Amino acid sequence: MCNKDRNPSFYRLRMQPSNLLNIESLSDGWCDKDVIILYACFQLLTDCIEKENLLTGHGDWNQNDEYKQAYNDIEELYNWWLERQKLSTAEKFNDLDEKQYLEDNEQLIKLIKIRKYLWT
Repeated sequence: MCNKDRNPSFYRLRMQPSNLLNIESLSDGWCDKDVIILYACFQLLTDCIEKENLLTGHGDWNQNDEYKQAYNDIEELYNWWLERQKLSTAEKFNDLDEKQYLEDNEQLIKLIKIRKYLWT
């Protein structure tokens, strides 16, 4: 949770390296904000899984059906994103293609719905 107090310690904490997001799958060139939202959200998911061991090191994903489903959803979203990244490196890939844009939105909505499970 982000602290929204307007005290000096808040500003010092905001700029800690753990609060910086390096979107590895984007180039240094210009991107529209709607594309950045997609890539940033899935970078957060990727970091949770790859750097913070979300699926292997924290808690019991088998404790009940809700957590089992969340685990499956997280894994499905992560695998979708890995495949999506392979596509995005293809020569004629377009982030703004209507069909791809709709699929991206569906996956982004799924990610938002399971965000409460992205704790590490």
